[in-house]
Amino acid sequence: MADAPYLVALALVEIAGKRALPLTGKSQPAAAAEASDPGDSGHTLALELLLRLWQRSDDGALQRAAGEQSLLLLELPLDVMSEQLPLLKANWISGGETEALLGSLRNLVIRGWRISIAKYEPVSFIAWS
Repeated sequence: MADAPYLVALALVEIAGKRALPLTGKSQPAAAAEASDPGDSGHTLALELLLRLWQRSDDGALQRAAGEQSLLLLELPLDVMSEQLPLLKANWISGGETEALLGSLRNLVIRGWRISIAKYEPVSFIAWS
């Protein structure tokens, strides 16, 4: 299972003026790497993450920290997800540059998508590179 990708939904946000990077994820079957988009797994993770953000809005005003790149769905190798992602997250929360975080993530992902929605349209996954 070490070669199977890990799918992670994450949000770069500020809650009550403090940075937060909530995330949720799940391992993927190796066959998922052949699909053109993240499918039902991606939709489920996006919904989970957005519900967690909605709950955290009780703590204060919620604001995107990276514009359209604030809500991402990333496919990562498991070792990257468990070893490098926590370090990147901690660095960014403690004041690291947003562009540096996004650049590091781009270098680590297998594939990535921005999660977006438009009025009267379903959730869409836009390739992120």
